Formats: sequence, structure tokens, C-alpha cells
Amino acid sequence: MAEKRIKFCWLSTADKQDLNLPQYETAGAAGMDVEAAVDGNLSIDPGEIVLLPTGFAVALPEGYELQVRPRSGLAVKHGVTIVNSPGTIDQDYRGEIKIALINLGKAAFIVKRGDRIAQLVLAPVVRARFDIVSELETTGRGAGGFGHTGL
Repeated sequence: MAEKRIKFCWLSTADKQDLNLPQYETAGAAGMDVEAAVDGNLSIDPGEIVLLPTGFAVALPEGYELQVRPRSGLAVKHGVTIVNSPGTIDQDYRGEIKIALINLGKAAFIVKRGDRIAQLVLAPVVRARFDIVSELETTGRGAGGFGHTGL
């Protein structure tokens, strides 16, 4: 599997001592699990959105983004997911990586320091350039929108 180098910087000495680098949990995993750098426990009430710190910043290679995606176990078992899924960390962003979680479940969800709260996927970016035309080619689908092909 191909690899790309990412510059990684812990933002505090404490984070570096007790949190793990984002890491792939299996050889075939596409996403790296990322841990919460919260102090103590943080409760997320049903319907609440919180922005959780990770304690680190990165410098991505040109032409790449980091996608922030939900962890399936949190989503299925607790209704906790990423509010802007997938989130995007742009190549030129240098601030702390933060994770926007929402609790869609029926009970409060407790996040503890070091809990795996999201996945990060490194993905190539292709920039679009628009060509203005007076009309588009026709297709079998045409302008059929949401639900056009059935449930």
C-alpha cells in the first residue's frame, strides 16, 4: 500500500505523553483512529454538538486533504457521529485538528480522554475548472432528482 508523509506536531507536552498518534487499527484499514484530548470527562447530551480537541496539528503534502469521518461503532451503538461528515482538513490549515461530534442518540454520551472519536482518511484532491456551455449533453436520467430511480 502506498504511503505519504505527514508532518505531525503535538501542541502540548501532556498530549504527547498520554495520547497516541492517529493510527490504523488493522493492516487493511483506510482510516486512522484519532483520540480525544479532553481534560477529564465530557458529556454530550442528545442533540448536542461539541467541538473536541485532538491536541495536534499537521502539515499535509500538497494535493491532499484529511477527511474526518465517523467511527461506525460510535454511530451504531450510541448515535454519535460527525456533524459535517465528512469534514475536510485542507492542505494549508495549520491549526489544531478538532472533531465536531453530534449526539443523535437518546442518552447522554460520555467522552473520556484518549477515547477514539473519529477516523482520519488521507485523500488526494483534484481541483475543478468549469467550462461554461449553453447546454449539457442529454442522458437517460436527465434532470431526475432525489428518489427518481425508486427507493
